[in-house]
Amino acid sequence: MSHDEFAFFNEQLAAMLREGVPLEGALRQLCADMRASPLKVELHALEAKLAKGTPLREAIQSSRLPELYQRLLEVGVQSNDLPGVLTLAADYYQRRHTTWTRLKGLMVYPAIVLTGAFALACFLGYILHSILWPAVAGVINQPQTPVTLALWLSPVILGIVVVLALIAILTPGLRYALRWRLPAFRESSVAQVASALALMLRGGVPLDTALGLVQRLEQGTQAGIEVGAWRHNLAQGKKKFDELASPSPAFPPLFIWLVSRAGEDLATGFQRASDIYQSRASYRAEVMLYSALPVSMLAIGIVIVTEVQPVIQFLAQFMRSIGDVGG
Repeated sequence: MSHDEFAFFNEQLAAMLREGVPLEGALRQLCADMRASPLKVELHALEAKLAKGTPLREAIQSSRLPELYQRLLEVGVQSNDLPGVLTLAADYYQRRHTTWTRLKGLMVYPAIVLTGAFALACFLGYILHSILWPAVAGVINQPQTPVTLALWLSPVILGIVVVLALIAILTPGLRYALRWRLPAFRESSVAQVASALALMLRGGVPLDTALGLVQRLEQGTQAGIEVGAWRHNLAQGKKKFDELASPSPAFPPLFIWLVSRAGEDLATGFQRASDIYQSRASYRAEVMLYSALPVSMLAIGIVIVTEVQPVIQFLAQFMRSIGDVGG
């Protein structure tokens, strides 16, 4: 699902509901203008169920829309402020789209550089091994095997790195686990959790219910374990956030302090933490992108030197041998 498209859809839906258009009619009209996509299929199915008289709560439970979004729609209906909740959801998914676009660039650019360095290493290895070195080896009467190993060392190492990088990028489970361990991605994940909690609390979702949903969304990660501990402390009667949560690898002391400063207004505290950590994630992503160019140039230079060095070494030996003969 495209978060950008989903955010725009919710903005339009909220505007139409404020103008008095029935929900099923608004869904029908918006679906007619959407391009073919899984999101359109889900929304069209939801509109069909509502048109048959199915209550919204039952209709969304059988859909494959995000669980967080389903819960927000239920809250919007219960509070009789569905347009307001949809506007909050649109802002949330737009933020996710913006952050993910920056982080995707952070992943794609190094992958392109690695692939280019691998291709260059293979090309140099072929030229030096198949064209240049046979002529040199014939003159200086040296075997090719040691040089062959040296020439293909860089392509092999780079190939392994490229494969590992592609596996990390293309495997959803591994990518999901790594996002809590890598800089910029970790800050972005903290911001998303804080934003989701702020969104639900502002929509009227009880704290324990909001924490339970986040725990399910982050199942299998360190963040999910930490949020589960928050729920346990909440059930033990602890009310203040600095009593519920303690600094951890997933949620550092700054996060705890930012939320605790809001006192009982946890929605404001989580939103403040989300804003700060989203800014930190954007800053880290920009720094890493700006540093990627000089690092990539250095890496390509190292590849070229590594490939050419064995041939230069034997050429120097050849020149010394000529000098000895001449002497």
